[in-house]
Amino acid sequence: MSKKNRKTSPSILSLTVPAALLVALGVTLSAKLGLFDPVGPVSGLEVKGPETVVIGPRQMRYRAEGHFLKRGLAVDAPLVDAALRAPFAITKYQVSRGEYRRCVEDGACEAPEAGDGGEDVPVTGVNYSDAENYAKWLTAQTGEVWRLPTDEQWAFAAGSKFPDDALGIDAESDNPALRWLADYEREASRQKSPDPRPQPRGTFGENEYGVADVGGNVWEWTRTCHRRVTIGDRGEVLKEQPACGIYVVDGKHRASMSFFIREPKSGGCAVGVPPDNLGFRLVRDDRWYARLLYAFERRREGAV
Repeated sequence: MSKKNRKTSPSILSLTVPAALLVALGVTLSAKLGLFDPVGPVSGLEVKGPETVVIGPRQMRYRAEGHFLKRGLAVDAPLVDAALRAPFAITKYQVSRGEYRRCVEDGACEAPEAGDGGEDVPVTGVNYSDAENYAKWLTAQTGEVWRLPTDEQWAFAAGSKFPDDALGIDAESDNPALRWLADYEREASRQKSPDPRPQPRGTFGENEYGVADVGGNVWEWTRTCHRRVTIGDRGEVLKEQPACGIYVVDGKHRASMSFFIREPKSGGCAVGVPPDNLGFRLVRDDRWYARLLYAFERRREGAV
């Protein structure tokens, strides 16, 4: 054995053994504290989760979320470069009335306020809290960790159907009337769906990744907080004010809704034409530490 090998082997061993001991200690303590308990299936038999589509790693340029101000005037949000480094699974369809009804029957979800149609129609008339409660219930039922997508994840999954809400006004313009007129024309051109009633899942087709009904007449809750961002002359962020309690909903266009709103036409939309309906789909958290992270979050919420 060479001198180089004799020096390297103890170094690797000295790093591997403590790491293995730390992992084992963490798992043991987590089990003793019951941190894994909230994730396990309620019935003791894991239920199969909903059909998903895997969104693979890639790069994307899309319009950032938020209300952006420059010199006190509203401007288009900047285009940002985002990189998806690891794949994620998102439900192929929006959560249906039938799927949601089972959560209601278990006492884990509140009944939706609105929505007509059969079991395979997307559930609507649900707010952010309703969607979160369903995700927790599904996590308990399947033993897999389910969450609402972030706005960025939704954008990656939407692909070519992701909307760009830019008005195209010169950022250097100090004439607020130009933006007001452009905003008015855009909102006037956004017509409500001829039939805003939720349609059976799959009605609006699939995008290039196999995700169904993106851009249909049901907008979807995300777990991304709306924000107000002040930028400088070079586009640098001077101040950012998140407004958690108001969440981004994605669909034909972006909107921002208060967490308690179930019926978008009743209010809560930041600006513009309100969504036709509010529903949601979920992503599955497949990270190796997802269960442990979820259990810590649940304990912090006082659920255990």
